[in-house]
Amino acid sequence: MIEVTAKLVKGPVYLAGEAVECYITFLNPQVSTHKRAQSNSDVFENLVWASVQIHCQCSTSSRVAYPSADNAYAAEEISTANTGTAASLGSRDAAKCCTDTSFAPCRGERGHVVLSTKPKILFCDLRLSTGESKSYMYSEVLPSEAPPSYRGQAVKYSYKVTIGTQRVNSLIKLLRVPIRVLVVSGFPDASLCGDSEDLAPSNPFLETQQKETPFDLAVQTLQNMTAKRSPNFYNVTNSGGKVVRFCLFKQAYKLGEDIVGTFDFSDATVTCVQVLVILQSEEEIVPGCKRWAKQGPAVVSYNRFHEVCHSLRHSQLILPIPLHITPAFSTDLVTLKWRLHFEFVTSGSSEALPVPEPDANGNVWQGPATLHIETMIWNLPVKICPTVPSQVSHGLQAQSKYRVNI
Repeated sequence: MIEVTAKLVKGPVYLAGEAVECYITFLNPQVSTHKRAQSNSDVFENLVWASVQIHCQCSTSSRVAYPSADNAYAAEEISTANTGTAASLGSRDAAKCCTDTSFAPCRGERGHVVLSTKPKILFCDLRLSTGESKSYMYSEVLPSEAPPSYRGQAVKYSYKVTIGTQRVNSLIKLLRVPIRVLVVSGFPDASLCGDSEDLAPSNPFLETQQKETPFDLAVQTLQNMTAKRSPNFYNVTNSGGKVVRFCLFKQAYKLGEDIVGTFDFSDATVTCVQVLVILQSEEEIVPGCKRWAKQGPAVVSYNRFHEVCHSLRHSQLILPIPLHITPAFSTDLVTLKWRLHFEFVTSGSSEALPVPEPDANGNVWQGPATLHIETMIWNLPVKICPTVPSQVSHGLQAQSKYRVNI
């Protein structure tokens, strides 16, 4: 028996364009003395090869018409369709026959492979004695055009680092390590950063400045998008007049931040009894992939803010953004947007009663038993961006170490 352990060095969350580093250890564990005496088997364990690959799997519901659904093989067949046997036979049976003897990271999974890195061979013919171990460092840069990890109503994108190894005359064993990928919209490709400084004449008397990595550039882009404060004011009105003046201090937020705003009822001509604010996502399938022409977006609600604001002049909105949600993105299948959903419960001005001070007997004002109300709905788009991967990993306490025995 050999124990295979994979540990993600930086944690399970990464930005697109960042290098995924995985520390992989192969261990031949110690055997107790009495079991060793009763066994006639060799104390050495042999592995023929081991390989590692990152792939992104896309699975869809019945609401989505995948563009290549008519020609696409199953995920397991796609991964082996480029092998010599499959190419010569040109059939699904040919692809299927290769899955037992070839490295197919997506074997047994459903959906389509939308991104796959080149497999890297860790070793060939590894022999470990009892108690001996061998470790390897796997590093791979995620493409900047990669879709983000997402689990929606109609579309799901999931990433895995798959380690495959095989004994002599045995089936391939796979160890899948799930990772989460965040995408920064507007982040330039690493190739656009240029290497013009390398072409400049070098001066041995000047200290060489360390170049910014793609990760540093992505974090800087995030900071530039979310740090800018630009208060926007909105006058919310209905047929009866002005309900409230709402202020949102900025439009772009990072995961884990609080959406902060203020309500000003001082100049309102319509009484607002209560207000409800919900953070919602809109999942819209692109027109070419809809099963039905009149298929609308799927709306999912997350955190909410509720307050009874009768007779208040000012109020404050504080709505935290969860760390587990997916920031806004767009692919050839789906578009995800975010919005603030407002529900204002209003009442006629004639029913607005003043709130007197407590009298000598300690009696306070009681609200009316019945109240004629109307509810108005307003949706305000907001932009939600990723944050530093380490913050997501620590906040969600995600697992970064996996093990399998072969």
